[in-house]
Amino acid sequence: MSEEGSLRERALIATGEELAALLHHASADVLLALLDNPALDETHVCLLLERKTLPGEILEELARRRPLLKSYRVKRSLAFHPHTPRLISLRLLRDLYLMDLVQVAILPGVSAELKRSAEDQLLSRLPQLPLGQKITLARRGPARVAGALLAEGHAQVISIVLDNPYMTEAQILRALSREKLPVAVIPAIVHHHKWSITYNVRLALVRHPSAPLAAILSYLPELTVSDLRELAAPGIVPESLRKYLQAEVQRRLRASEKTASGSAPGKGPTASNRE
Repeated sequence: MSEEGSLRERALIATGEELAALLHHASADVLLALLDNPALDETHVCLLLERKTLPGEILEELARRRPLLKSYRVKRSLAFHPHTPRLISLRLLRDLYLMDLVQVAILPGVSAELKRSAEDQLLSRLPQLPLGQKITLARRGPARVAGALLAEGHAQVISIVLDNPYMTEAQILRALSREKLPVAVIPAIVHHHKWSITYNVRLALVRHPSAPLAAILSYLPELTVSDLRELAAPGIVPESLRKYLQAEVQRRLRASEKTASGSAPGKGPTASNRE
């Protein structure tokens, strides 16, 4: 019998330190034999799955071993392995705990498809989650989940989710595109140290029917004339706000004309209009 054949035979019956050593063997045949060893337990399998260069056939075989997959640790380790076949990973995601799904969604190196699927799983569970878990997700959840939590508008969640490091401008804008938002959402954005000074968020707040007038008026001097004109077109904002927008455009134009007329001959304007 060849040396490898002998090792396969040993892999079927090895225990203790010998079994542990065989977990690091390079031969796929030896590793496949190990999977039939009755002494192999979840700790051994998880150690095996720490090998990032495992042959794909080992990962596929593990996914077929239903008794092994009864262990959550094994299931999680297999789902997280970088070379687990795509369809197997997608299937395993359905059984992962909440924060493990969060890890899949935010870990670098995970495929976009798996991230998206993990986010979909999280979003589908949101309505049934208790408030405590929503607060945890608000702190660490991926952008799409953070955006959904913002739109839900739980008072204890809003300030936390706005500070989420994965929150994006796109998710804030998506929430502000809804005409009906929980009452606490708009004031929280208006007073937030980051999002309240983001140009596109300010534009969206000017458009939103629930944004406070005082905040909107404070934004107008910072908006470009082209954006002011667009917002002042009929049907974009209420008529009561349009007059302020039109007045700001006229003020800006007069200031521009005054600057131009006061410039010395042969020199450009000393201050540029925000165009």
